[in-house]
Amino acid sequence: MRFLSLMLAAASAALLAPAALPIAADPAPPGEVRAADLLARVAECDQISRGRYRTDVGTPATVPVCGTPATVHWEADMDIDCDGRPGARCNSRTDPYFSATTAFPQSDGRYLDAERLPYVVVPVPSPTWDYRAHGVRGGSVVAVVYRDRVRYAVVGDTGPRDIIGEASYATARALGIRADPWGGGTDSGVTYIVFKGSRVSPIEDPALAVKEGERLAREFVEDGGQDD
Repeated sequence: MRFLSLMLAAASAALLAPAALPIAADPAPPGEVRAADLLARVAECDQISRGRYRTDVGTPATVPVCGTPATVHWEADMDIDCDGRPGARCNSRTDPYFSATTAFPQSDGRYLDAERLPYVVVPVPSPTWDYRAHGVRGGSVVAVVYRDRVRYAVVGDTGPRDIIGEASYATARALGIRADPWGGGTDSGVTYIVFKGSRVSPIEDPALAVKEGERLAREFVEDGGQDD
């Protein structure tokens, strides 16, 4: 009888409970650029890389690097980069591929902090693509788009010459992507838009990256990405 009573109580509670609502979108606040507007500007690919990149070791090379007069961009997955200064979540115990260095240091000479700084990884220069020849450098501003979210980061590290689609622990968290360096990330659907000729200085200032990113994204959407 106790079991039956519990079943009836649970059923009654289920009937009285409000229906589950769909997860709310993350619309841009007034004045900020929407994800849909940025994605519309990079919907077509004018390929500037001489080949394509893999998203992971052993996968086909399917990702081109594309360009506009104001940006370079690609759509890929997101692997989690925990490299740089070790912390509670990014260290040699949590990440079997951990490296205590990043390609670009911060202003005091120390390496970047992946747990705190949203940054993006670009492939090291190769015959496929040399980011330096396209106005990209350490500290360049990046708009990272995932689903309906836009977050701003900097170019902070370099990765394998044939793989693309990686960003820091902090970038993933800001986008609502699982940030665990061992098994986190997402397999697809991330768009990386790097603004040519831009630079955040000091590189470790995320508020400045947001300020510059919002300005550059607004200009890119409003003027069609044409150079000044």
